[in-house]
Amino acid sequence: MRKELLGGLMLLILSISACKKDGTQEAIDTEYPIINVTGTSAFPKQCSTVKRGEKFTFRALLSDNIQLGSVSVDIHHNFDHHTHSTEVESCNMDAIKTPVKPFLLIQAYPIPTGQKTYEVQQEITVPANIDPGDYHFMIRLTDKEGWQTIKGLSIKITN
Repeated sequence: MRKELLGGLMLLILSISACKKDGTQEAIDTEYPIINVTGTSAFPKQCSTVKRGEKFTFRALLSDNIQLGSVSVDIHHNFDHHTHSTEVESCNMDAIKTPVKPFLLIQAYPIPTGQKTYEVQQEITVPANIDPGDYHFMIRLTDKEGWQTIKGLSIKITN
């Protein structure tokens, strides 16, 4: 019985010593990543206008305290005046209408591994045959740990 108790105690001591920290504890990420669309080259910004049948470059500065993960864009119509805007400034809206052929884009863009900051620059083509009007430009940024920030911008697509 003593041998079993002594053996169990030795096993417990070995287990505890194996879990001993070496002083280099990895930081726990509890911060949301940041989407910055205030820079002079950032686009779109709240109330921006783009034209049907043309291209524009989506530009934003992305950052995180530890490491960025992924970024995606969701462009969809706002003909019914629903909202997910994260901006204080409101835009002039067209009258409510029923969509016939609205533009819809959901696209992820790569961020190189190991980045704390990254300037995304992606060309987006607006089809020529879609409904003009009010749209939302949603940016979703997720860091390596899984924290997500959403930036909801109102834009207008014109002829």
